[in-house]
Amino acid sequence: MASSPCGSSNFDCGLEIKTRSVEQTLIPLVSQITTLINHKDKPKKSEKTLCAIQRVGQAVSAAVGRFVSVGEAIATENEELKEEMGLACLEARRAGNAIAQLTEVSSLEQPESDGRGTVFSDRTGMVRAARMLLSSVTKVLVLADRIVIKQIITSRNKVLLTLDQLERVTTFQEFVQIFSQFGNEMVEFAHLTGDRQNDLKDEKKKARMAAARAVLEKCTMMLLTASKTCLRHPDCESARINKDAVFHRMRYALEQVIEIVTDSRPAGEAQSVLPASLYTGIKDFKGKVESLRDSLYHVPVESLSAQLEALVEQMEDFTDSAYTHHEQREGLLQLCSLARQDTHALIAAWTQAQSAKAKEAPEEVELAILKTCQSVGELRKELQKIAVGRATELLKHHSEHLALQALKAAGGEGNLEAVAEYARTLSEQKEQLVETCRLLCHVSGTEPLEITCIHAEETFHVIGPQIVSAAQTLALHPSSKIAKENLDVFCEAWESQLCDMALLLREISDVFDGRRGDKKAYLSLPRPGKHSTNLKTAKAGKLDSEEQSTIAKLGLELRLLTSDVDSEVERWEDQEHDIARQSQSISSMAYSMYLFTRGEGLLKTTLDLFHQAEMLSEQGLQLCSHLHTFSTQLLDEEKGVILSETEKLAASCQQLQMGAKTPVQGKSATFQKVESSIQNTKGVMTVVVFLLPVCNKLLRKSKSERSSLESPQNWRDKQLPTAVREDAVNGKSSNGFGVKSLEQHMASLTFLESK
Repeated sequence: MASSPCGSSNFDCGLEIKTRSVEQTLIPLVSQITTLINHKDKPKKSEKTLCAIQRVGQAVSAAVGRFVSVGEAIATENEELKEEMGLACLEARRAGNAIAQLTEVSSLEQPESDGRGTVFSDRTGMVRAARMLLSSVTKVLVLADRIVIKQIITSRNKVLLTLDQLERVTTFQEFVQIFSQFGNEMVEFAHLTGDRQNDLKDEKKKARMAAARAVLEKCTMMLLTASKTCLRHPDCESARINKDAVFHRMRYALEQVIEIVTDSRPAGEAQSVLPASLYTGIKDFKGKVESLRDSLYHVPVESLSAQLEALVEQMEDFTDSAYTHHEQREGLLQLCSLARQDTHALIAAWTQAQSAKAKEAPEEVELAILKTCQSVGELRKELQKIAVGRATELLKHHSEHLALQALKAAGGEGNLEAVAEYARTLSEQKEQLVETCRLLCHVSGTEPLEITCIHAEETFHVIGPQIVSAAQTLALHPSSKIAKENLDVFCEAWESQLCDMALLLREISDVFDGRRGDKKAYLSLPRPGKHSTNLKTAKAGKLDSEEQSTIAKLGLELRLLTSDVDSEVERWEDQEHDIARQSQSISSMAYSMYLFTRGEGLLKTTLDLFHQAEMLSEQGLQLCSHLHTFSTQLLDEEKGVILSETEKLAASCQQLQMGAKTPVQGKSATFQKVESSIQNTKGVMTVVVFLLPVCNKLLRKSKSERSSLESPQNWRDKQLPTAVREDAVNGKSSNGFGVKSLEQHMASLTFLESK
């Protein structure tokens, strides 16, 4: 939805709606009330029209009554909400009764007989009742939403308490016991915050939440090995530094989550504002230039020159970088000079038009506007080319992770001098990556992607020194298996961030090319510990040039299928729908497999490819689960089509999974397995390409034919966490009230088609 249902001028409820579930719950009520107020006021009303209006009024009143009962139950269970919730429920009940009275048939047939107002004679009264109802219902929903926030805060507090205990332990036995509790609490926190992240309307908050949750996920494994290392070597300073950094980062990420959820900042801190990016600056500049066409006398054109100079100054991140090639620097400076010339020419043409008192922009001004927009457009393209090119080069250069391997080897040999030498190399790589993330932020194109770039920059900045301290610890204790394991975990985190950066790079390119405007949540990254058995028993290999040539056609066919999936997902009105999101994730993994056939991308060995194929098959089976859920909302004939294709998809996924897990020996057999994996992935993608438009069509059809009041509940599987009682937080079943209960009652309303 483009705007909140309570955000219109007619029904301004005065409350900010921050989650999709609350917004979607209000849509049915808005539809009903809009129908009542916008009916055609004909002199003669048919009996059918009068009865239909009464049915709507009664339905609204009855649903509000049930809704209020749920709200009152919530107030009983939550003392801190009792007074506010009680008042909101009372207002809602009054408004519902007023609407029922205004739509009563006896009054509608003889509107003037007893002096009572009706929906026809007292439109002002109906609008007043409608406004009160929307305001009070929204307030009840927002108050109920506070319970979800309370659950997250409570969960965070438990995690913090256990984190403090973990930091103070002195024995392995105590650590194992407390860490087990900590792991369970982190799982609960991850579920609660994951649901909240998906429910947030604000894309910037979503991106910030995703970044904070990613830190917590990666730091959990780091905390385990860093703490074990510190316990085994309690007098080692580098081990202590390593451990302290992990605890500090986890606490910071936990606080970030709470800031996002509660929409607050620590005392004394100003609201965080993203640094201005060149993409945004150039977009604003072009917008001001183009506005001269319509407001020749209202735009202070002299400010254009100052705005352009500010952009040129920002470009110093590119031109002053030691890693920018000389030719690129010269090219940028020439484009800046051209943009200056065109801007000065525009100002001159505009000044002349004003002197001539022209009523509209003359041809000279129009031409100058076009030239200025073209020159800054070329400047933006060059900036994007430099940033993406730099990132691509870095990822390719560091794909072998030579510095990490050298640090591991030096640490294992106990060679502190070599560790110091390779630490300097890693530090230089870190600075390159940090600077490149900064450049990508300038050209990312959307605020969520800018936030992701900043997160990547911070991650490289923090993990680099942590790897060094872990390597120093290993060098001091070269025979320590725990110290070696700890270094491995931090190196894996670095490699994982490089993978994330490659996905980020693709998303930025998609935005620039106009293929995708929002950041997607990719599910393709493997989780620590998963598939570890296969990884250890299989032997990794690479395709030679002849094998790449042989498999090139298959790879190209797979690439075309990924483009088809991306195109189909773009056509979905709700691209966050489970089916669309899961399909996009599968497409992302398939694209990585295509890059492997070209000898590019992050999948370097056949082992990487088989692992990716296994992950893709799992995502495909998850998509089958979403499709089964979707089919329960369809008619028999439509359901049959979806289930038939779902069976094909499941069979293709199982075939891909079995093939990926089957062990092979020898070069020829390995290549046949590669070929089979690509072929089976094509089979999966072919079914997905067929299903996407069919599901999209059926979804739209259902939304138009079904009651608009039932659709929000039926089509969304994941809502706000429903539990209110403590036992629900602990994973037990509960009949407690929550936002979903409210949604279910609101969804019971029936829809009146406009007459």
